[in-house]
Amino acid sequence: MADIFCEGCGVKIQTEDKNGLGYAPPSALENEHVVCQRCFRLTHYNEVQPVPLTDDDFLNMLSRIGETRALVVYLVDIFDFEGSWVPGIQRFIGDNPVLMVGNKEDLLPKSTNPNKLKNWIRRSAKQLGLKPVDVLLMSAQKNQGIDEVARNMEYYRKGRDVYIVGSTNVGKSTFINHLIKAATGEDEAITTSHFPGTTLDFIGIPLEDGSRIYDTPGVVNPHQMIHIVDARDYKQIMPKQEIKPRVYQVNENQTLFLGGLARIDYLGNGRRSLVVYASSALNIHRTKQEKADDLFHRQYGQLLVPPSKPEAVPDMKRYDFSTKDNTEMDVVFSGLGWVTIKGKGARISAYAPNGVGVYIRSSIIKG
Repeated sequence: MADIFCEGCGVKIQTEDKNGLGYAPPSALENEHVVCQRCFRLTHYNEVQPVPLTDDDFLNMLSRIGETRALVVYLVDIFDFEGSWVPGIQRFIGDNPVLMVGNKEDLLPKSTNPNKLKNWIRRSAKQLGLKPVDVLLMSAQKNQGIDEVARNMEYYRKGRDVYIVGSTNVGKSTFINHLIKAATGEDEAITTSHFPGTTLDFIGIPLEDGSRIYDTPGVVNPHQMIHIVDARDYKQIMPKQEIKPRVYQVNENQTLFLGGLARIDYLGNGRRSLVVYASSALNIHRTKQEKADDLFHRQYGQLLVPPSKPEAVPDMKRYDFSTKDNTEMDVVFSGLGWVTIKGKGARISAYAPNGVGVYIRSSIIKG
């Protein structure tokens, strides 16, 4: 019998080992669309079963791209650019051209200048060693900008296969499902979920000229907040609609808590504005720095939530930053959001659970 592959995640179907990868009951093989038990339970019960694959397994799969002649469509999460960056992406793609697409554009304030944002993405990519042939913006969830991406894919691929790559939860499968629906009218050909690691092998979708579009496994970036909070907390910290900036006028030695998952101590100089870009469901609490430690110990997991399970979250780690010119700076908490520091000469300390990425960058939203 010819091999059968799961239409949800791409893994090879087997019917013998119920605990093994790709298991489906024999009766499932009679269905028109065959999916493994993991994808079935993920789709119908929102239940995630553990996957016996390591990060190295995923990276080894991606390394096969560099052995082909193809167009690489590289999706990054605009809400978490640094956290969604695939380390060493250049090694996997070889000499293939890269079309870079910033997803989740709908989450940024409508006042965001798209051209400046694309230029910022291009500069950031270049600093990380990647020179894309073009940079586009879209929202896979809201089906915005996808037609433009599809047109550019057709232009740049020149009859070659296309590989869609990116980190976990960046929106690859949702994006491809839109492409499939536009071409065939069929819905949900690929399993999608808010849980990371849904796609387990390359999934090839045939094109009219005989080439294929491949969905690839998402590479896990362990520095994202999603990997230290449970699913309920993640739904709360991940914005579902346009972020509304929250402005705080702070004096020296004041503290902002972003729930119980991040903290900013403003040390000086002078009074200034701090602007929080995060989910509206995330509670922001301001206090004096001298009271911050005591408040954290008393209210962690209560007033300062999420996390709903504080015992499962690593201890906080401190990072010290300062701004030296008039450039507005963002302090980024990977997967949670960022705080824009207005004005020059600011000194701050930032805290996040150990292992979560904390970065400083030139502000991506001016004004």
